[in-house]
Parts: sequence; structure tokens; C-alpha cells
Amino acid sequence: MSYAEILSALPLILAAASSVAVMLVIAFYRNHGVAALATLAGLGVSFTSIFVAAPYAPENVTGLLVIDGYALFFMGLIFAGSFVVAMLAHGYLKIKPCAEREEFYLLLLLSATGAGVLAASAHFASFFLGLETMSVSLYALIPYLKSERAVEAGVKYLVLAAASSAFLLFGMALIYARLGTMGFSDIASAGMRAYMGKDPVFLGALALIAAGVGFKLAVAPFHMWTPDVYEGAPAPVSAYVATVSKGAVFALFLRYFARVDIHQSGSLMLAVAVISIGSMFIGNLLALLQDNVKRILAYSSIAHLGYLLVAFLAAGALRVTAVAYYLASYFITMLGAFGVISVLTAESAGEKGEMEDLEDYRGLAARHPAVAAVFSAMLFSLAGIPLTAGFIGKFYVIAAGAGSALWTLLIALAVNSAIGLFYYVRVIVKMYSGAETPGGLQAAVAPSPAKVAIPIGGGLALAGLTLGLVWFGIYPPSLLYIIRSAVHSLM
Repeated sequence: MSYAEILSALPLILAAASSVAVMLVIAFYRNHGVAALATLAGLGVSFTSIFVAAPYAPENVTGLLVIDGYALFFMGLIFAGSFVVAMLAHGYLKIKPCAEREEFYLLLLLSATGAGVLAASAHFASFFLGLETMSVSLYALIPYLKSERAVEAGVKYLVLAAASSAFLLFGMALIYARLGTMGFSDIASAGMRAYMGKDPVFLGALALIAAGVGFKLAVAPFHMWTPDVYEGAPAPVSAYVATVSKGAVFALFLRYFARVDIHQSGSLMLAVAVISIGSMFIGNLLALLQDNVKRILAYSSIAHLGYLLVAFLAAGALRVTAVAYYLASYFITMLGAFGVISVLTAESAGEKGEMEDLEDYRGLAARHPAVAAVFSAMLFSLAGIPLTAGFIGKFYVIAAGAGSALWTLLIALAVNSAIGLFYYVRVIVKMYSGAETPGGLQAAVAPSPAKVAIPIGGGLALAGLTLGLVWFGIYPPSLLYIIRSAVHSLM
């Protein structure tokens, strides 16, 4: 590797080195706080090194990775999201009956490294290595608390993720057998000719890969694992799966299709459009039936991936900008929503575990108005209410879809946004409602149990996320300038 290649790949190198450093720290001195600080330092240094690598981009590294502005932008999202998860996890794990807390951070760093590799992948080999590095860590993170429900969620994710990886590998093997290459650039040109020629082997490979990627993104009809895994996993891990895991896969998905004009094929457009509409309706309609906040957020995430596919199907330069902005706002809001669950868990840690039932949130505004306000802001952003980052993200998705005359998808998006608003407001109403009296009426003011003991790390994380939510909702050019500078190579 040349000097330029090493510096351009510095964020990934430092992330991998951080996982080794944390492993050594755990081996010599087992301490929860030290392991968390070492992890935060490693992620912080990895994020900062993006600015060192930026002047050397774009750079091809060993033929497997492309370190360009697009990859660095998503690495920034991945490392920042992982940093927030680590902050939330410290206070969360501190109150949980968990004998080995330190290894959580090692697994988190390894998974973040794999996600970063995905964002920069330009070859099937790096794609699969990055995906498995990220996923194998999740096999252990999801059942980390070893409760019955967590183990069940972990086993479900393990079995289904292993099956999806088998689909991916088989599809990759068929593409290599037919085209003789595994580089994305070569596959993009030769693959479209094979697709338009209706090559049966290539069509079969495409279907297998679509099934594997669909599972990782949790879009319909590959979504069934999502609510069970989100409900069973620790809240910080659910936040990670909902944001970093999906964001890394979608970044790779968009990188490949940026080189392929999907509009050349009506059948491919139709297939993705059906998945988009199905994800919107399935996610939102099933969320209406839930009384568990984590399951509501799980089904909501399915719907939001459906919204994101509307921008993906659009044509023109606005497509990549819309996807990047929507993912950034989605990261902020989902991390904030699951972050609230994480910090509120301290209130009932010794009694019933996580604060996830809808009734647990009744009267929260009276017990802790700041946390209720933060959660309300995150839910309003998910609903696309103005003055939030989620509104700007949805605006750019609609603008990209309108520019490509995707009217059917936009109508579906508008209808589902109205459906989604109902269950988001349902949670907010519950937080600002009084307690039930024995006669069935509501008291004007909720009871005042002990204040929620908000961990310092979790509180700072929620404050930063809320600030970003409002800032990017009121002044979007600050983020748009970064996005346009980063993704111009894919436009």
C-alpha cells in the first residue's frame, strides 16, 4: 500500500486498532468505565481521522475499497452513531445484572469497523467480509443480557442472518461464474447487459442477492425478524441495529446502483417500487396494533426504509443527496428514540426491566419533563413535522420523487405519513396523560414518583441528538453543504 492509500484508509485502520486496544485493556484491567472510555476514545479518533483522510480521497485501496467523499461521509455517520450507542450503553449496562460488561464495547467496535468497510466496499470480497464482521458481532450483542427473551431474539437473528448470508454467497458465486469478475464497476456494466439479455443465471443471482440485502435492510417481505429482535435486544443494541447496521448496507446498495441506470429496466423498477409500498403499509399498519414502544419503533423503521426507497428510485443528482440527508436525520431520530428507552430503564431496573410498554410512559411528562420533551421531538421528527431534521429529510425524498414523476409512490408516502402520525402522537399523548384513578377516570396530574436517574453519558447523548435534530431542521444548509461535497462523485 502506498502512503496515500494508508492515509485514506486511516479511519478504518484506527477503528480496527481500537478494537485490539480495547481487547488488551480488558485483558489487563477489567473495568467497565475504563473499557467505555477507551471505546469512546477509539471511535472519536476514528471519526477525527476522516478529516485527515479527506484530502487524499478519492483513492482505490487494494482494489477492494474505494475511499471517496461518499465513503467518508457514511463512515462519519457510522462512527458517530456507534459513539452515541457506547454512551447510552454505559449507563444502561451499569444497572443491568450482567457479569461481563466490558466485552460489549469490543463487539461494538468490531461491528462498527465492519460497517465502515461496507460503506467503502467496491468488491464482493470486501462486501462480504465487512457484512460478516458487522453481523457476527451482532450475534453476540443482541442476546448480551442472556435473558430468555434476549436469547430468543439472538437465535432468531443468528438463524435468519446466516440464511441470508448463504443467499448472498450463492448469488455472488453465480455472478462470478457468469461475468468472471467481482468488482462493482465491472459488474455494473456487464451485469446490466446480462440483465437486459434476460440471462437466467444472472437473474437468479440477482434474486438471491436481493433477498440477502432485503433481510439486512428489513424491508417487506423480509421484515418479520425486526420487531422480535428489537424487542428482545438491549435498547442500545436495538438503536445500533436500526441505524448503523441498516445505514451501512444501504450506503453500499446505493453505491452499486449509482453506477447502474435502474430506469432502463421497467421490471426492476416495479419490483423495488412494490417493496417500497409494501414496506410503508406493512410497517405503519402493524405499528398501529402495538402496545410495546420498541415494537412500534421496529415497525416504524420498516416504513422508513420504504420511504427511503422512493428517493432511491428517483433519477438525477437529487437522489443521492436525498438519501444521504434522510439517513442522517433517521440516525439522529432513531438513536434519540431508543436512547430515551435506554436512560429511562434506570427508573425500573430492579422491578420490570426496560421501559418499553406503552403504559410505562403514562405521566412521564410529570415525572421527567425534559425526557418527555426529547422523546416528543424524536417522534415528531419521525413523523416529519416541520422544524425537525426528519421533516427536511422527508421533504428531499418527496422532491426527488416528484422530479422523477413517481406519483404512485408519493401518494403512498403521503397516506402512510398520515398513518404514522397517529401512532407517534399516541405515544406522546400517553406521556402527557395523567394516571388512571380507581374509578377509571384520569387524574389531572400524574403521580410523582422518584425522578428518573439519568446517566451522565446518556443525558449528554440525548442533549446532543436533540440539538442536532433541531439545528438540521431549522438550518439544513449546514448539513447539505457537507453532503453535496461528499457525494458529488456519485451524482
